[in-house]
Amino acid sequence: MAIWNPIRNLRRPRTARKYPVPLTMHQLWMVSLSAPVHRDRDASRTTLYPFTRIDDEKARRWLADQWEITSREALAGRLDGLARSGYRARARLRLGVEPLAWDAGLYVDISRRGFACGMLSEAEAWTALKNIVPAVVRSYGSWKEYAEHYLLGRMVWLEGLQGTPDTDSPAPQEVSDAHLQALLDPMNKASPWNMAPWEAISHPDHAR
Repeated sequence: MAIWNPIRNLRRPRTARKYPVPLTMHQLWMVSLSAPVHRDRDASRTTLYPFTRIDDEKARRWLADQWEITSREALAGRLDGLARSGYRARARLRLGVEPLAWDAGLYVDISRRGFACGMLSEAEAWTALKNIVPAVVRSYGSWKEYAEHYLLGRMVWLEGLQGTPDTDSPAPQEVSDAHLQALLDPMNKASPWNMAPWEAISHPDHAR
């Protein structure tokens, strides 16, 4: 796991300077589907670019190391797999439910990193995010429901790691729980889920 280096990171240009135009409400809502996935302090919650500072190489390394994605074709294949079935089939056998939220969160996270490293153009990344929205809106009625299914999907994923070399890599479940509680906390003004309420995606888009 890469160690966050505050000195090296401060040398990189800020994402907000490169992408100064605020996201619209719909855009922020779509980006916020990946809020549970990226807990690091360098995560950007309010831009399509996934980090607070520009680091294209970090996105490229992560896609290669975590998903074996090294080309546009491989990226498209992973996104298609997550959109079609992802981890939901395994979860259905284990729990009797299909936690789309887990697959949707990964889908949006991978799309954003694909944009960051140049495998997707900005327009392509937004198109990818828009493609997952209808299924998510049909499946859930609130960020709380989305968070609950995200945790179910993560639990099934963790069970699948048992006995593999990656068993000790993920953060403990309580860390993920605490992160989601912070996102859902109505007093947390930094939470993108408070900035873009669940019902916002069903209303006309507008500037924030």
